[in-house]
Amino acid sequence: MSEALLAEYRGWLGGECRAGAKTVETYAPDVRAFLAFCAEHTGEAVTPGLLGGLRAADFRAFLARAALRGDVNATRARKLSALKSLYRYLRRRHGVDDAQLSLIARPKPRPPLPKALPPADALRVVREIGEDADEPWIQARDTALMALLYGAGLRIAEALALDIGDLPAADGALRVTGKGNKQRIAPLLPALRAALAAWLALHPNPGRGEPLFIGARGGRLNPGVAQKRLRDFRRLHGLPEHATPHALRHSFATHLLAGGADLRSIQDLLGHASLSTTQRYTEVEAGQLLDIWRRAHPRA
Repeated sequence: MSEALLAEYRGWLGGECRAGAKTVETYAPDVRAFLAFCAEHTGEAVTPGLLGGLRAADFRAFLARAALRGDVNATRARKLSALKSLYRYLRRRHGVDDAQLSLIARPKPRPPLPKALPPADALRVVREIGEDADEPWIQARDTALMALLYGAGLRIAEALALDIGDLPAADGALRVTGKGNKQRIAPLLPALRAALAAWLALHPNPGRGEPLFIGARGGRLNPGVAQKRLRDFRRLHGLPEHATPHALRHSFATHLLAGGADLRSIQDLLGHASLSTTQRYTEVEAGQLLDIWRRAHPRA
């Protein structure tokens, strides 16, 4: 009965619902897997009546098995969409109630993992991006900006919001205002201080109340200009497409973690409100280790 039911469902989905062939071919395997699960789960032949008698716990069991087999949240969300489509068919053609299925919450997709650059690529951006500019002051500006993103983990908006007067004394730390006007302390490495000093020596308007990073017309540098500078650099030098200003912040956190820094310290340096946000970097580091193992281990 399940194969006949599946065939009827496919015909209804592609005909009456006018779903595209890709949708039909995507949903059909999920529905077939669900019908097979129901036969095994209940020990009975799968009929519209049996499907109408399933409880929310049965649907959760199906999705839990999918999770145990490695399905990520997005895949289970797709399976749930397929089930809802199946039960729309059952309701219209067989009068089956789908109230229990409506109790199942859609699995939320996990946010993508931060994409960090390898240390060599991050350092290359900081050391070489200025070489692509014609004017010395733009060279110094771009070098200082990228050094600040990678060396202190600032967001691009945080860096561009700084005024010259925000820079600390020779041995002080930078006070950064982040999201929600929350402030945090960012230590400045000697190399970063040197890049900032070289930029200030060429700054066209070095007053304390002036923007730290300015554009060609003297106003505060637009984030789009900084993003384009790095986009042009990565394409010219063969760096990956995820080499963006924000990737330098991710690289700052990932490389600190790889060097032995603890999560709480990284959380404070990044200005994350929740430790769970910072914990995503542990998955990046673990993924990189596994990738190295797969490429290097003779038994991988």
